[in-house]
Amino acid sequence: MAELPATITAQGTVRLRGLAKSFGAVRAVQGVDLEVAPGSFTTLLGPSGCGKTTVLRMIAGFAEPDAGSVYVGSRDVTGVPPDKRRVGLVFQDYALFPHLSVRGNVEYGLRARKVPQGERAERVARTLTALDLTGLEDRFPHQLSGGQQQRVALGRVMVLEPQVLLLDEPLSNLDAQLRVRLRGELKELQGRLGVTAIYVTHDQEEALSLSDSVVVMDSGRVQQVGTPEEVYRLPATTFVARFVGQANLLPVTVTGRETDGRVTARWSGGELQLALPIGAAPVPGTQGVAVVRPERVALRAPSDPGNDSGNRTLVLRGRVKASEYFGSFRRYTVEVEGLSERWLADAPDTEGGDWRPGDGVSLQVTGSPSWAT
Repeated sequence: MAELPATITAQGTVRLRGLAKSFGAVRAVQGVDLEVAPGSFTTLLGPSGCGKTTVLRMIAGFAEPDAGSVYVGSRDVTGVPPDKRRVGLVFQDYALFPHLSVRGNVEYGLRARKVPQGERAERVARTLTALDLTGLEDRFPHQLSGGQQQRVALGRVMVLEPQVLLLDEPLSNLDAQLRVRLRGELKELQGRLGVTAIYVTHDQEEALSLSDSVVVMDSGRVQQVGTPEEVYRLPATTFVARFVGQANLLPVTVTGRETDGRVTARWSGGELQLALPIGAAPVPGTQGVAVVRPERVALRAPSDPGNDSGNRTLVLRGRVKASEYFGSFRRYTVEVEGLSERWLADAPDTEGGDWRPGDGVSLQVTGSPSWAT
């Protein structure tokens, strides 16, 4: 893409304090507190109906909170009209005007704000150049590819020079391969623009690959905020563990604290060490779960005792119930002795193994499981 003119760059901190919103008897958002760093890419991740789009609309000014405040920079914009917030929203369906050209779509907001013609032309030209849309100025939306339409939708917002860019599932209407390509372009573009971006999606892979920070929501509440690595490796709750990727859960009770910040916990077969999510401090006697990702589970012959020295390494016994091939890895579903839930084990395709339904196996967990409530 072309070099970005410095005049397009804008940054802004977003702070949400006690944000709440109900629709009749439905409490869509319940006491959300959040701080988004300037210039960062933050994703609101959660299932349909969790409140993430409602939060986005309250930041944009299209929905009025029942309680709480929205700050952009140092300014409280809670009661400020959308066009006065320096916040831009890209809709899920792009909302391009079919009767306007690329130039006309990008220019529309400037016309509505009565920006003088000379400045208007200059800003449109800069934006089209930055988004690699030069040469497409006179085309109409139906003459553009999905990726080009996405860039036009971005351009229509960026030409207004917002401090904050809001994106409501902008890739959901594209096919899988195009989504993967465009999310890389979107992240690169956001970094070059320097604009603060808040992105809404229910796609975990999208959230993990794009974000500096992931905000996992459920039932109108924030479940966890962290880097993609923190949310995946150290989920704070069973909801986060199950929603972000796949997870095996083992009921445990905390028995003690270690000097390195870990905890020891007892399960029905012994004791093990657990890594703690940031901010977690369970006391002895607290009940929760040990979270084990499928790629951390190795299948061995049932006669293999595993490395269970000190009874701290988790070794289970079970029987393979199903095998699924995913190209780079094979996923096994295993019925584990003494546990009500079946476990998943992911083996790289290069390892072979080729366990079949009915085979008895030993499940050996590599590394420390993590603690979740």
